[in-house]
Amino acid sequence: MKRRIIHIDKEKCNGCGACADACHEGAIEMTDGKAELVREDYCDGLGDCLPACPTGAITFEEREAAAYDESAVLAAKQKKAARAACACPGTAAKSIKREPNMQMQRVPTTSQLAQWPCQIKLVPVNAPYFDGANLLIAADCTAYAYASFHADFMRNHITLIGCPKLDEGDYAEKLTAIIARNEIKSVKVVRMEVPCCGGIENAVKRALQASGKFIPWQVVTISTDGRILD
Repeated sequence: MKRRIIHIDKEKCNGCGACADACHEGAIEMTDGKAELVREDYCDGLGDCLPACPTGAITFEEREAAAYDESAVLAAKQKKAARAACACPGTAAKSIKREPNMQMQRVPTTSQLAQWPCQIKLVPVNAPYFDGANLLIAADCTAYAYASFHADFMRNHITLIGCPKLDEGDYAEKLTAIIARNEIKSVKVVRMEVPCCGGIENAVKRALQASGKFIPWQVVTISTDGRILD
């Protein structure tokens, strides 16, 4: 099928690997010091890798390519999460015990919440604070797992939170309306490493696609012991 997909100019690529890190689908890997699109069926054509490239080596092109296979991407992510969950349970506890004050020293003294409400289900579709906003869409557990959440993620962002496992319904329709009806500058998704948290990431992805807008976005994954994984 003919569709929009990324193209990597290897002559411009400096081998920094930023695009591979930004590609949460796992479509890009580093091969012989250069970025390479290794799985066309993993590339959703949204281009979250584009703003990460410092040399402009990544562009869009319309060409014959394998269809995007969301089920294959989700399966690969679930395998990755399962491997992480199988790690020795004592490792995280020992790490925290050795340096109990490491992250607590970075916790801000004031809240960085810029608006109210912040629950996805409660926030209005149109609000003045959405105009020109950098949008943070976070699974609510992330603020408890990552000690410096306010300072590192919420600062200078409009924050929306939710739990795809506990909340009824799907966020995609409301997020689509928010993105489509407001001038959103960027979207950052913060989720936990557990598989059920994939629901919030997928809802944002579908909302961006349905909105018809090209907006830079990225996904940050937090481990259950409070580390940033990607």
